[in-house]
Amino acid sequence: MEHIDHVLVVDDDREIREMVSGYLRKNGLRVSLAADGRQMRSFLKANRVDLVVLDIMMPGDDGLVLCRELRAGRHRTTPVLMLTARSDETDRIVGLEMGADDYLVKPFSARELLARIKAVLRRTRMLPPNLQVTEAGRLVAFGAWRLDTTARHLLDEAGTVVPLSGAEYRLLRVLLDHPQRVLSRDQLLNLTQGREADLFDRSIDLLVSRLRQRLKDDAREPAYIKTVRSEGYVLAMPVVIAQAREE
Repeated sequence: MEHIDHVLVVDDDREIREMVSGYLRKNGLRVSLAADGRQMRSFLKANRVDLVVLDIMMPGDDGLVLCRELRAGRHRTTPVLMLTARSDETDRIVGLEMGADDYLVKPFSARELLARIKAVLRRTRMLPPNLQVTEAGRLVAFGAWRLDTTARHLLDEAGTVVPLSGAEYRLLRVLLDHPQRVLSRDQLLNLTQGREADLFDRSIDLLVSRLRQRLKDDAREPAYIKTVRSEGYVLAMPVVIAQAREE
């Protein structure tokens, strides 16, 4: 049976919910609706979805809080597209740093939302079919380093914390989920930053360089992130779960 993508729309504006759900259903998607965080949590306890459309400005817990909650729970890998009525770039940056995959500024057309949803789902499914080890463990070890996926920072052999930017963290997560597998620049750029690539880095090469510095990796003879000419980059180290995640 062909899979029908299931989208959960979380927005306190009933007119927007009805407009969005009607258009998405006409275009072949399965749609569920929630008016606030409470309804979202209740629905996701019993259901899985392929993507969440999440409004930022809502009464009670706002979209940023809910996005952070999604990224910390069992729906941590579910793509999130955020809606914002603000033109202020800060909200968009914060949302993306918290793990949202894309955003759309209100007012928007249902047609554009559909296009964004399809693009996010397509990017998400570009992931090569490796086991996602960073979803199974809170601490993931590779070489002399460990990544704390809850606090989102690196730990060296002495346990010293090395903070990471949002973009650096996402890049490392992707590499750790696909160790010893070459990933192209396009794959890495789309999987880590999506449409907002220019917001953080002009090129994936710069981001790799920054992450190598964090890992104290020699750029001329790197031990961790190796360059594969004309193909991309590969995390050369084996990866193991150092500590199981506590749910």
